[in-house]
Order: sequence, then C-alpha cells, then structure tokens
Amino acid sequence: MANTLVDCIEQTFILAHREVTDCLEQTLTRAGCRCQVLRQTHRPEYQGYSRSFLCLLNHRRAWERARHSDKPTLIVEADFVPVQTFGQLPASFDPEDPSLGIAWLYTCAPQVYRVTPQGYGIGYSTSLVAYVITAKSAAHLIKVADGVAHDPGPSHYTPWDSGLDYSLRDRNFTNYVPFRNYGEHGGLPNPEHHQNRLSRVHRADVLHGPLAFPPLYASLAKGRPSWLAYLQERLYGRGKGLARLVLAKYLRFPVWRTAQRRGPLAWFALSRHFTLQL
Repeated sequence: MANTLVDCIEQTFILAHREVTDCLEQTLTRAGCRCQVLRQTHRPEYQGYSRSFLCLLNHRRAWERARHSDKPTLIVEADFVPVQTFGQLPASFDPEDPSLGIAWLYTCAPQVYRVTPQGYGIGYSTSLVAYVITAKSAAHLIKVADGVAHDPGPSHYTPWDSGLDYSLRDRNFTNYVPFRNYGEHGGLPNPEHHQNRLSRVHRADVLHGPLAFPPLYASLAKGRPSWLAYLQERLYGRGKGLARLVLAKYLRFPVWRTAQRRGPLAWFALSRHFTLQL
C-alpha cells in the first residue's frame, strides 16, 4: 500500500495573520497532522513593506523550523481548504527521494515535465498555498528569501514564488506536482496581483474530492455558504485547467517530444481531468 501523505510528514504549519483558522486546523488534525498556527504580528519596521514580502516573511518563519526536522514538513496558508479525504491520500512525492525540493499539494499555473516509473509527477507550479519541503530544501529557500530582502527589497512587489522551481532545480532538487489538488485556494482576490498585471484569483484546476468545509470565497456576509459563488469559482478553476491542457500549457509539446516516457506523461496530463468532481 502506498504511503499516505500524513505518514510521510513530521509537522504541519498553518501560516496566518488575522484569519480564522479553526476549521482548517481541526480538519488537518483529524487527518493526522500535528498542526501549529504561525501568526504574523505587526511590527513597526513592517511599515511600507509590500504584501508579497510580508507573505515571504511568514513562509521564511516556517522554513526556519522545517530546517531542523528529520522528516518533510507540510506548510499551508490560512485560506487553504483541504479535501475531505486529505488524511487518506497518498504522498504526491517519492518519500525515498533524497533530492526532494518542493512537493506542491495545490498548484497554480502548473506544468508537468515528466512522470517517474513510480507514477509521481515532476513539474512546476507557482503559489505556495499548500506544499511539502525538507530540511535541505528549506535551507535553500531561506537563502532565496534573504536574496529577495536584499534585492529588490521589502518595499517592492516581487513574484518570488514563481521562480522557486527554477532555483531549486538549478541546485539538483526534484520538485513534484500532484495528480490532482489536495485542496482549494479559498482566498479572495488579491489587489496587489491585479496592480502588477497578474490574475486576481486562482483556483484548483482539478480536486481529489469534495472540500472539507466551504471556502471563504463562497461565504456570504452573514457567514452562510453561497453555493452559487462556489459553483462559479469551481467552474472557473476547471475551465482554466482544461484550457491550459488544450493550449499545451500544462504539458508543453517540446517537453512531451523529448520525454523518455511519453505515454505515461500524456496519460498523467489527460487522465487527471477524467472526473466529475468540481
């Protein structure tokens, strides 16, 4: 039997600021995760920092702790909504891989490069809504964060998460993309993304199953879930995922043509969409 994800991780950090994380923490705890919420508190020196850099600081805090763990660490942002079967899902990465860099559990603008003989997807993603790292890769990510702090600096917006795959691969790490997403990004539109000509929202293209609780984007002012808003956002995520597949953005033609295992690679890219789950 394949190792479950929770069997392969040592600790779980939930990154938050002022968000309510009770549902997320309870869901992950029931799944078997040892959770700790890391809340970012405001400091006078943070005045003038960009939101992207403040986000980086919170991730860096988790990376510092992951650097001292003997087993991989799961890190999720406060607006992550796991699927109901999160605790039973297999690891999306090879637990025996000493070169594990990042294993994304939620992907944004993903690409798949190859599929291992064991069936794991190797690829690219941006966004760090939910992911797994090791002590070794955490040490490198801390260096990346320190580099961003130096150039362009805390006050500038930078899409620092979009280059992590390249930075890790350049140092012989292996980065994994899941067959399907282990949860949803439940957050509201980010105005900083829009100001910098990026998509205001991103949603999971394909989910492993139903969500454990309603995401924030589907909540009305009185706290009741809006299934119409949920349906709209999920259709957006599924539609964009299918469009990326058809336009060869998920699996690029040059990547497929030069792949050693073209059949499994194409099947991985196609079959992940063979589900009625929104």
